Order: sequence, then C-alpha cells, then structure tokens
Amino acid sequence: MAVPCLSWLPEPAGFAARLRALEAAEAVGWAELVALANGRLEFLKTERLDRLLLRHFADAPPAGLPTRPVRLAILGSATTVHLPPSIRVAGLRRNIWLAVHEGEYGQYAQELDDPGSALHRFRPDLVLLAFDARHVTAGLDPAADAAAAERALQDGLDRMRRCWKEAQATGATVIQQTVLPTLPALMGSNEQRLPGSPAALVARLNALLPAAAEAAGVHLLSLDGVAARDGITAWHDPVLWHRAKQDISPVAAPVYGDLVGRLVAALQGRSAKCLVLDLDNTLWGGVIGDDGLEGIVVGQGSALGEAFLAVQAHAKALAARGVILAVCSKNDEANALSPFERHPEMLLKRSDLSCFVANWDDKATNLRRIARELNIGVDSLVFLDDNPFERNLIRAELPEVSVPEVPEDDPALMPQALADAGYFEAVGITDEDRARTGAYRANAERVSLAGEATDMPSYLRSLEMRLVWRRFDRIGLGRIVQLINKTNQFNLTTRRTTEAEVTALMGDPRAFGLQLRLVDRFGDNGIIAVVVGRLDGEKRCHIETWLMSCRVLGRGVEQATLALLAEQARALGAVALVGEYVPTAKNAMVAEHYARLGFRDATPRADGGHVAVLPLHDFVAPDSYMDVSEGA
Repeated sequence: MAVPCLSWLPEPAGFAARLRALEAAEAVGWAELVALANGRLEFLKTERLDRLLLRHFADAPPAGLPTRPVRLAILGSATTVHLPPSIRVAGLRRNIWLAVHEGEYGQYAQELDDPGSALHRFRPDLVLLAFDARHVTAGLDPAADAAAAERALQDGLDRMRRCWKEAQATGATVIQQTVLPTLPALMGSNEQRLPGSPAALVARLNALLPAAAEAAGVHLLSLDGVAARDGITAWHDPVLWHRAKQDISPVAAPVYGDLVGRLVAALQGRSAKCLVLDLDNTLWGGVIGDDGLEGIVVGQGSALGEAFLAVQAHAKALAARGVILAVCSKNDEANALSPFERHPEMLLKRSDLSCFVANWDDKATNLRRIARELNIGVDSLVFLDDNPFERNLIRAELPEVSVPEVPEDDPALMPQALADAGYFEAVGITDEDRARTGAYRANAERVSLAGEATDMPSYLRSLEMRLVWRRFDRIGLGRIVQLINKTNQFNLTTRRTTEAEVTALMGDPRAFGLQLRLVDRFGDNGIIAVVVGRLDGEKRCHIETWLMSCRVLGRGVEQATLALLAEQARALGAVALVGEYVPTAKNAMVAEHYARLGFRDATPRADGGHVAVLPLHDFVAPDSYMDVSEGA
C-alpha cells in the first residue's frame, strides 16, 4: 500500500536530535518549531512535534505572528481523534496558530443543535464537517429503484445543508469534506446502473456537492479527488475502520492535516502569490549558455522535450488564474532570454513573466530583488529549481520562501509535485486575479531596487563540501574532452581539444591536467571543473584551460581551485601563475575572474581580453569553505 507523504518537503535532517533538544529545554521559540514542521514528517514524528507545540503554545499564540490565530472545530461521523495533531502542525508550518476542537464521536448533530455544547463554548472561526461513506448511505437499500435512490441522495444533501446553516449560525466559516469513496462496488465498472448502490450514491453526492456548497457559501475539502489519485487504500484501512471507526488512516493524517492547513491559509489570504522559475533543466533540458538555442531540449517530438513543455504549460495555467510568474537564473541575461524570444517550441514567452532576473548573483539575493520589484513579501514566493544545492541554499537563507522538492528522475513529474504542495491554494477567482501578470510586470518595469547582499559563509561551511581532484586519466578522458568542448560560460579561454591532445598532455612532464569533483552532504555533483597548466621556460605556469560548471558558482570552488593550481604549479618549479582571459560572446561572466582572485599586472590583448600574473612566493590560499583532497 502506498503511504501518502509530504513529498514536496525535504527530509527532516537530524529531526530526532533536534526534537529531543527542544523537549529538554525549558523555553522553546515558535520559529524553532516552524523549522521542524517544514520537513517530511510521518504520523509519529508529527504527533511528537504536536505534543511539544501544545506544551508551549496550547493556550495562546506567540506575539508578532504574521497570521491571525484560528479556532477550528472538526465534527464528524467517524473517529477523528488522530487528526488534530496533523492539523495543528500544518498550521505551524504556515506560521498559523490553530486551536482545534474535536467533537465527540458521531455527536455532530447534537453539538450543533445545543447552544450550550462544548462546540458553542469553543466559539470556532471554522467548522470542518467530515462524514464517512457508511454514514451518508445508511438505510439505503441496494435493491432500491431510481426514484428511491434519488430521494436518499436529496435527503443526504438536505441533512448537510442543515448542518451548514447551524454551523454558520455560530459565526463560523464552514468547510465540508467530500466523502471518501470507501465502499466496494456491487456491479463493477457500470456501478451507476444500480440505483441503490451505496458506492454510486457516494459518487453522485460528491458530484453534487460543489454546486450545493457554492450556493450556501461553504468551502470544500476535496478529499475524494486526492484519494482517487493516491488510491483509496492509501487513505482508508478497512481493518482500522472496524476496530476504531477511523475513516482516514493514521498514516494519511499528515497529508490530511496539510490539506486542511493550506485551506486555512487560503482563507486568511496567505497563499503564495508568485512562482519563481529556474531555467536550465527546469523549463528546458540542458544549459542555454553552453548548449545554445539549438542544443536545449524542449518541444514536441521527444518525451523529454514534451515533459519540459508540461512544466511550462502548468506554469502558464497558474498564471492564467492569477499566479505571478518570475524567473531567477544564474545566466547572462541575453542567453537566458533567447529561448523565450526565439525558440519556436517554447510555451512560455517573456510577456508571461512579470519579473526576469538573470545574472551571476546568488539566488537568495535575486529572490529578495524579485520580491521588492514586485512589491510583495518574500514569503509570497515559491521557488522551483531542479538543483538541490540552490533549493537548500534558499531554505537556509530565506526560510520564508516555499521551495518544493522536485523529482530528479523526470521533469514530467514536476507539475504534479508543485500541485501536490498546494502553495497556491485558493478559495475563489476574480477578474483582477486573471489580469495580475500584466499588472505586476508593468509595475516591475517602473521600479528598480537594489538587492540586499547575502552573507553565506556559515551556510557554505554547513554543506561539508569536499573538492576531490585527480590528474587527467583514461577513465575520465571522454568526459574531460566533452566538458572542454562544450562549456562556454565559465571558460576563460574556450580552447577546444581532442582525445589525442589530452592524451599527449597526460604524458608531458611540464604540464598537468586536473579534473575536479564537488561532493557535499546533499550528494556528488560530478566533475564540475577542468584545469590545465603548462610550464614555460621562465618558470611561469600558464593556465591554458580553466572551466567550471555554473551550477557550483558562489560556493568557494574558484578559490579552492586556485589553491590547488598554485600547489601543482609549485610542484613543477613555477614561480608564478599566468592567467589568460579570451573573450567570447558567452563568457563575459569571467571577464574579472583573475582580478577577483588577486592576479595583477594585467596586460591587455588585442581582442579585448587580458593576461594577468599571480606571483607564488607570497601566495596564501584563501578560505574556500571546503576540504580539498586527491581522489583514488
């Protein structure tokens, strides 16, 4: 049986130790609990966190929350005792303090009718009504004819309407849970042809609920749709039904609570407003700066290209209902814009985007810039990026930003992952919503504000990075040649090569070629850099090739690579490093690379580049926040 899980949240690293420390503490901050809640917690972890939450914040919310406290009552026909912890933790995840009243088993009608009941004394802001399939079909005769079945259906709807009115009379907003279709079919695929079928009645009732709820000003919690995708066995265990009358299985409770939590947030106007998109390997396959317009993968005719189109189609559909779209990419702006302006298969166009930021600043800084340009809170942003480093950087630097985990094996799974996360939950749509993209883009064009600098040393050290290097060898020969011939953006000379030339270099005692891998606590990034040095007659080591993957920029790899270059050059007897920058249409980002690393005495080249020198006699390796070691 598949277990519903909060798959869009990251695995909670060190959860048990962090929770134990907080359990032992006399005072616990709300923010510490929020941080724990924003992980992929199953039922038992959720219950433990809820106990800690209640110990410190059962009676009142902390001061200064950006959300209103909410008092929610859950009334149902089945056992619900296992659900409030997940609902409270889902509220915590969204900075919402939730007090939950759980009605007595099956006593919802009595609580609603009695002005002196615990429900009325609780004075709820929200009432959640949850009825199980057996309850709503009680008394239905499977042999009933169509007329009798229709009367039973209308009677069931009328009972719900009465409950809605009584709940609204308390001053509460009402949420009606659709009915989990837990009853077995009696005919099979054509169940609708048996008028008295309980399973068919549940299906018809769920189909009629949207119009009935709309007319009554009631909001729906569409549990049947979620269960239809996950499979009913993921949500309902018949054994637990008969033993404890639990309609919703405890293993599904954390996701159930999150469904309630996002609806509560939407009712407070706290849903996210803006989807910020990475580009390379998120909206298309490949790296636009290296592969060029003709080399990226997007469009009809290939499974992968169509999968990236599906990501774009989902984003475009969100924009149509009022979600702002923005781009945040580490790229030269001209390269980043070219697919939107010139690729015939792109669904998303520049006009769909209210804000477009492509540069070489870190993404935390750029997300702040986007929020300021759009004049929305940072906590209104959802950041979609295929790169786990960037995702975890934003979670560390900007915990207010929602950052979904996305499947790494196929972009075709990204739209559903984004939808599952429910960041853009809404309870209505207006003409203003539909026109939002154009309005925000126009405003962004009027306002240009400087981003705030981000100080990341502590985060970089926490990554436990290791730069593992090896000399060129035959095992990595093919990949080395591919990188040298493909990399365009972070490539100081953009010299191309052949396998024969690389093989010859490997046998040259006055030269060295290094292949570098970056490993951190999130995994192995693969070969991310290639450098080639060669000694001349004046004992100067010329850096003939220095290229790096753009996905590791800003992590200190440049500084660590420089220290390694100096070490290898000294081993050859060099007294200085000589760095050459040869400009191309795509490598402007590294024009100041050597200057930033302390090279001096730059001599201009006729093509606009330069040659710079770094003496080694007084060279001290800069802090690179990583260990550097030779690999086997």
